[in-house]
Amino acid sequence: MQETWVILLISFLSGSTTVIGALLAVFLKEKKSYVSLGVGFSSGIMIAISFLELLATALQMMDELFVILAFALGFVLVLIVDIRLSHVHLIEEKGPSGHLVKISYLVAIGIIIHDFPEGFAMASSFGVEVRLGLLVALGIAMHNIPEEFALAVPLVITKKTKLLLEFLVLSALAEPLGAICGIVLTSFIPQINPFLLAFAAGVMVFVSVDELVPLAYEHDGMHYFAIGLITGITSFMVLSTLF
Repeated sequence: MQETWVILLISFLSGSTTVIGALLAVFLKEKKSYVSLGVGFSSGIMIAISFLELLATALQMMDELFVILAFALGFVLVLIVDIRLSHVHLIEEKGPSGHLVKISYLVAIGIIIHDFPEGFAMASSFGVEVRLGLLVALGIAMHNIPEEFALAVPLVITKKTKLLLEFLVLSALAEPLGAICGIVLTSFIPQINPFLLAFAAGVMVFVSVDELVPLAYEHDGMHYFAIGLITGITSFMVLSTLF
């Protein structure tokens, strides 16, 4: 029970870094290159966590075929959810006139798709090893700041303060909710942990490719995205050597 509360606390603290990202959006909303750089950094962190930690650990605990299956299942499942559920990507969507268009309240579903899997990955990681759980949690916290900065920019530009506050609350709570689901699953079926690690990796890679890359493209900064991507991967590799 004590470990459960620790996981929930860490997932909440990691999710609360969204506030820092939102504050950055207020001061740097006109800096498109910063948005692309931040999105690249976030993608790099998520990809590094997925391949260097989650999949690597799963491969040590489970047959390769099942790891591949779990990874593909995570990727495809979120792809289906992404297609079936009508949500709005938090990007600078442009109409025929080239101006920012109204952002729907259905953005809430998009936020859950972003943040829920991260809490799930934290809980699954802690179920395997405390070191792995802390490393994943810290990496996700590092990823959250630039990601939420990029996602909050359209709301700041369009002065949707109420929606921004709702976005912050929902984004901060989505990770603990994901952690609860991970805790429940690993408590009832401990043997499923390596499968969940690979599954979470597939989900996080999908989010990086499908959600974050288009965000950088919309801000005309793919070169900055590439710089951020390499920086994010390198930063996480350095972080992992310190644990």
